[in-house]
Amino acid sequence: MAEIQKIFPTIGCCGIDCGLCPRFYTKGDSQCPGCGGDNFYGKHPACGLLTCCTAKKGLEVCSECNDYPCSRFESEKEEYDSFVTHKKIFENLDYIKSKGIEQFIENQRFRIETLNNLLLNYDEGRSKGFYCISCALLPLHKLNEINEFAQNMSQDLDLKEESKSLKVFITSIADSLDIDLKLRKRN
Repeated sequence: MAEIQKIFPTIGCCGIDCGLCPRFYTKGDSQCPGCGGDNFYGKHPACGLLTCCTAKKGLEVCSECNDYPCSRFESEKEEYDSFVTHKKIFENLDYIKSKGIEQFIENQRFRIETLNNLLLNYDEGRSKGFYCISCALLPLHKLNEINEFAQNMSQDLDLKEESKSLKVFITSIADSLDIDLKLRKRN
């Protein structure tokens, strides 16, 4: 079977923010190319959603389909999956359905730019997952606040101190919004 290529591999057919996932930023063999990205099938087993959505129907995401949400989403509705990156799949897909994929990708681009800044300048080697989850779950206006806070941090801090200070600030924002930034849900 020919490899399926999507236009926007940073958003999964199922609504996962692939471009905000720690595996998207992993170096080496375990790096994920995003949904339908280069060598997707070399990294993932066959994906029924990608096959149905993109290969059969020529769509980027499932919410562009007239059958959305179909029975393939039943387990997600029951919160079957424990990965936090799956928390926003319905929010993402519903946003795309109402405002279009281009507007979603523009917002996601800002999230990815913020994440890249955090990873490049404030990751002491232990914060990638935290920054990815933060950029995926926090509202855009709060990411603006995080960018401003990071830019205004004291130049006297070393990387470890900067990262710690930034993570405390991000956590305080998340707590004020009752957003859990843990990588997995707890049972």
